[in-house]
Amino acid sequence: MAHPRSAFGASPSRGRPQWPGEAGSTAAHEWNPVAMVRARFRQWWQARLPLADSISLTQRNVYILPTRPGFMLGATLLVLLIASINYQLNLGYLLTFLLAGSAVVGMHVCHATLRGLAMNLSAPDAQFAGGSATLAITLHNQRKSARHGIGLAVLDATHADRWVWTDVPAQGSATVHVAFQPTRRGLHRVPPLTAETRFPLGTFRVWTVWRPAAQVMVYPAPEPFPPPLPPGEPRSGGGALAQPQSSGEFDGVRPYRRGDPLKLVVWKKAAKADELVSRDTQQAQRYELWLDHAQSGHLDAEARLSRLAAWVLQANKLALDYGLRLPGQEIAPDSGEAHKRRCLEALATS
Repeated sequence: MAHPRSAFGASPSRGRPQWPGEAGSTAAHEWNPVAMVRARFRQWWQARLPLADSISLTQRNVYILPTRPGFMLGATLLVLLIASINYQLNLGYLLTFLLAGSAVVGMHVCHATLRGLAMNLSAPDAQFAGGSATLAITLHNQRKSARHGIGLAVLDATHADRWVWTDVPAQGSATVHVAFQPTRRGLHRVPPLTAETRFPLGTFRVWTVWRPAAQVMVYPAPEPFPPPLPPGEPRSGGGALAQPQSSGEFDGVRPYRRGDPLKLVVWKKAAKADELVSRDTQQAQRYELWLDHAQSGHLDAEARLSRLAAWVLQANKLALDYGLRLPGQEIAPDSGEAHKRRCLEALATS
């Protein structure tokens, strides 16, 4: 569907909008008034739905319409009824009303499959850009009978395998996982979700639309092969000391020496490099590791953030103390998972 601004272009000669079909209109093939009206109606309708991470399905938010097989069944019943009236077929009347009664019972069973169901969304974990965020949705059934054939999906997703189907046991619960892919970094609201069922006959489709209030944090995608960590900066008041020359970078470690305490051994780096290394406490006292946006290379803005994200992950893996400098923001050196999340969130929202 084309955006309204892309469907109409300003004509430089007449100064009015260019309608599809006129000479010079580049978006004539994309203009679809029916699709535009449907999209605007859907946007208006979704904006009226409340934001909530838990929803209880009632008659007010559960909708039902016949499916294509349902319309075909209705047409078949009409033909059978006309033929039975025309030829006075008692068995024809019996078959017609038997099928019609089955369809009516199936409609009530289909609607009751969703009605009365409660759904709860767990807060999604943060993700890196380019990956899929997974939503855990728990369905609660207070009824004494099981509910079958319930599907959940992201509302506007287009891929064929977007549906996740499950059965909910009687007076029990079931958890399903629905994935979606955020388009860019930052803090995003979870997209609208939909649940539907066509149980038991497939002649009716019962569905609902749900707007969760949860948000998901999307970090910048780490650079695949980042350069080594930048050299450490002398601590304030530490004097002008020579930079370490062993590796050309600040890593805060040195080769293992016999007698070093086991608590100083960096086991993560030892497993990666296949050699024992110890934390250099003297170097750590003299130098600080700063991941500076201004010193991340001659790259565009997004590439710099990707490099900084890769450096944050690398420094955290090596259990180093590191700080982060961004335009208008500075995070003091620290270590640990909480510090890593804080730095990645700063990169995501900068």
